[in-house]
Amino acid sequence: MEDIDVKKEIEELTGDNPDASNYGADKIKILKGLEPVRERPGMYIGSTGETGLHHLVWEIADNSVDEALAGYASHIRVEILPDNVIRVTDNGRGMPIDIHPETKKPALEAIFTVLHAGGKFDDGAYKVSGGLHGVGASVVNALSEWLEVTVMRNGKQYTERFERGIVVKELYEHDTSDHTGTIVTFKPDYEMFHETLVFNYETIRKRMQETAYLNSVLTITVEDERDPSNVVSNTYHYEGGVKEYVTFLTGTKTTLNKDIIYNNSIGSYKELNSDGKEVTRDVIIEIAMQYNESYNTTIYSFVNNVNTHEGGHHEEGFKMALARVLKKYADDNKMLKKDEELTREDTLEGIVAVISIKHPNPEFEGQTKAKLGNPEVRGLVSKAWGETLERYLAEHPADAKTIIEKCLLASRARINARKAREATRRKSPLDNLMLSSKLADCRCKDPEKCEMYLVEGDSAGGSAKSGRNSNYQAILPLRGKVLNVQKVQLARALENQEIQTMIRAIGTGIGEEFDITKARYHKIIIMSDADVDGEHICILLLTFFHRFMKGLIEAGYIYVAKPPLYRIQYAKQMDYVYSDEDLETLKKTKYQGKKYDVQRYKGLGEMDAEQLWETTMDPRYRTLVRVHLDDALEADRIFEELMGEEVDPRKVFIQENAHFADNLDI
Repeated sequence: MEDIDVKKEIEELTGDNPDASNYGADKIKILKGLEPVRERPGMYIGSTGETGLHHLVWEIADNSVDEALAGYASHIRVEILPDNVIRVTDNGRGMPIDIHPETKKPALEAIFTVLHAGGKFDDGAYKVSGGLHGVGASVVNALSEWLEVTVMRNGKQYTERFERGIVVKELYEHDTSDHTGTIVTFKPDYEMFHETLVFNYETIRKRMQETAYLNSVLTITVEDERDPSNVVSNTYHYEGGVKEYVTFLTGTKTTLNKDIIYNNSIGSYKELNSDGKEVTRDVIIEIAMQYNESYNTTIYSFVNNVNTHEGGHHEEGFKMALARVLKKYADDNKMLKKDEELTREDTLEGIVAVISIKHPNPEFEGQTKAKLGNPEVRGLVSKAWGETLERYLAEHPADAKTIIEKCLLASRARINARKAREATRRKSPLDNLMLSSKLADCRCKDPEKCEMYLVEGDSAGGSAKSGRNSNYQAILPLRGKVLNVQKVQLARALENQEIQTMIRAIGTGIGEEFDITKARYHKIIIMSDADVDGEHICILLLTFFHRFMKGLIEAGYIYVAKPPLYRIQYAKQMDYVYSDEDLETLKKTKYQGKKYDVQRYKGLGEMDAEQLWETTMDPRYRTLVRVHLDDALEADRIFEELMGEEVDPRKVFIQENAHFADNLDI
C-alpha cells in the first residue's frame, strides 16, 4: 500500500491551501422565507416534472379535505382554468384572517409565506390531517408565478395576492358573503417547471374520485374549463365509502363472499403531549374487503386520505389479523388435512381490500408520505380487523367455507410454485444449457449499461444476434406466444419454458422474492412484429411483467421497440417509415415525381441484421417507448378486463374500440 504523508494532506486541506483561506463566513448562504423551496423544489414536491406539478394540486386540495375531516366542509371543487390555472374551492370555515400574535400579519399570510405554519400543529385546530408538515400551502405559493387566496367568513370576502411567494397585494376586504369557505387560485411558475406546465385532467379526476371514496360525507367536483366549447366535469359522492371503493376495484371479477366484510371503529392509544402529560389519542379505522376468484392481491391503504402505496404498520396489522383469524377458523373447524397449513401469503390471494385510517399524529417517511411508521397502529388495526373478521365468519359459515377453500388452493399452489421457483433460480446464463443456448448475453456486466431484447421468433432473433452491439446488447428469442399469466396460478406459470427463461435471464426473482437490485439489465426491450400478432405478444409480455415483476415497470426498465412498417427507396435515397401517414407525406414531398420502391415489412424476420440494427437497435436512430405505470388501479383493471377470464368485458372493449383498428394487417 502506498504511504500517505498525513501532514501534507492536512496542509493541502487547510492553511497552506490558497483556496482554503477563501472559505469563511461570507461563503455561507442563508436562505430566507420561501427561498429554500425555490432553490431546491424537489425536496418539497418530489420533482419538477409532471408528478411535482400535480403535487401542487394535491397540497391545496388536501387542505380543503382536512376541513371536511374536521367536520366543517362538505363540498370541494377543483377546476383547471384556461392557461392551466388551478382553482380549488371549499365550503369550510374559511382560513383565519385575524392578526397572528407572532408575525403581526394576518394568519392567512403566515400560512402561505412561512414554512411549517398552519393549524396542523395545534391540537385544537385539526384532529386529523393529511398535511402534517405544514409546508403545503407555502410551497405551492413559492412555486407559483402568482397565487390568490379569497376567504369568505364573518359575512365578508377577503383576498390576498402573491407572486413567486411574495405578497404583492396585502389582505383586503372587497365584498360581502352569505357563506363561508376558501378559494385558492394559482398558476405554476414556468421558471420552476421546465418539463411541462400542462395539467392532466385524468390524473386530477382519478385522485379526486379516490378521495371521495375515502370520505363518504364529501362531494367533490372536478372540471376542465381550458376549452370553453368543451367543458368536462365530473362530480363524485359515495355514501358507501370504502365499501363502494372495493366494489369498484373488484370490477368484473367473480366474488366469493357475497357481502363485503367491513369494519368502522375507533382504537385508542396513549402518548405524551408537548407538555409531557399522558393523553389518550383516538384512531379511526375503516376497512373493507372481499375475496374473488383471481390470483392477485389488491390492497390500497390510506392514512388521512394520503395513499401509503408502500404500506406501513396499518397494512401489517391487517395482514396479521387476516392470517391469524383464518388459520384459527380452519383449525377449529378441522378443515386442514394432515401436513396442511395456511400462511399469510395464502390468505392474501384473491382479495381486494381498502384500509383507511384517520390518525391524529401520523409519522410518514418523508414529505411523499409513502409509508406509515406509527408502531401503535399495527396492534390497533390487528385487533379491530380480527374481531370484525371473526364475527363475519361465525355469521356466514357458507362464505367462511368458500374463503378457507380458496386459501387452501393457494396453499397447494404455493408449495408447487416453490418447487418450480427453485428450478428457475439463476446464477449465470451458463449455469443452464437450455438458457445458454437461447440467451445471447452481452459482454458488459454493468446493469446500468446493459439492455436485453425480448425478440419474437428465432428468425428475428438470429438477425438481432448478428446485428446487435454485443458489448451491451443481449438477445433472448421467444418462441410462439407467451402464456397469459393473468388466467393462471403461479405454479402453472412457472411450468412455462419461456417464462422460466425470462426469469432466469433478468435475475430479479418474482413475487415476494423480487429484488430490483439484482436486475441484470436496466433496459428490457420488447421487440415484436408490427402486426396484430406482434401486438398480442407485446401485451402478453406486459401482462407477465405487471403481475410478477411490477417493480421493473415502476423503475422504468421496460421498453417497447417500434420497428418500421415500410422502407421507401429511390436510387440511393432511402427512408424507414413508421406509419401510413408518414409514408403518404414522404410520397407527396421528398419522393414526389420519382419512381420509388416501397417495401412493406410484415415482420422482423424480413429484415437482415444491418436493417434491424439501423431501424430498431441502434441507439442513435431507434424509437423506444418506455412503459409507465402512472395509475396502478387503472392498469390492474385493464389487464383484468383484456386478459382475465371474463369474456363479456373483452367483447365490450373490442366493440367500443374497433373503429381504431381500421388498418389491421390480417
